[in-house]
Amino acid sequence: MDAEFFVALGFVLFVMLLGYLGVHSKLGAALDSRIDKIKDELAEASRLRAEAQALMQSFAAKTAEAEAQAAAILAQAKAEAEAMAKEAQQRLEEYVARRTKQAQDKIAQAEAQATADVRSAAVDAAVKASETVLKSTASGAGGAGFVQQGIASVKTLMN
Repeated sequence: MDAEFFVALGFVLFVMLLGYLGVHSKLGAALDSRIDKIKDELAEASRLRAEAQALMQSFAAKTAEAEAQAAAILAQAKAEAEAMAKEAQQRLEEYVARRTKQAQDKIAQAEAQATADVRSAAVDAAVKASETVLKSTASGAGGAGFVQQGIASVKTLMN
C-alpha cells in the first residue's frame, strides 16, 4: 500500500462524508438561490428598462406637443401682429383723410370769407363811388333823398 492509495482512499472518504452531510444539496440550494436572485435582478432591470423607454416616449411626445404649441402660439402672434398693423394702417389712413377734410373745409371757409370780404370791400367802394357820383350830379333836397335811398338799396343787396 503506497501513499497514493491512501490519498485516493482519503479523498473518497472525504467525498462520501460530504455526501453524507448533504453538502451537495446545500451547495445546490445556494447556487439555486443565487440563480433566483440573478433572475430577479434581471427581471427588475428589464422592468426598469421598459419604464425608462415608456418615460422617454412620454417625454418625446410632450416635447413634440410643446413644439406644436410653440408653433401655434407663434402663428397666432404673427396673425395678431399683422391684424394690428392693418388696423394701425387703417386708423392712420382715416386720420389723414379726416385731417385732409378738415384742412379742405378750412380752406373752403377761408375762400368763402375772402370772397365775402372782397365783395364787401367792392360794394363799399361801389357805394362810395356811386355816392360821390350822385352827390356831384344830384344837387338839392330831392337829389340828397335820392342818394340816401340808392345807398340803402345797395346795402340791402349786399346782405
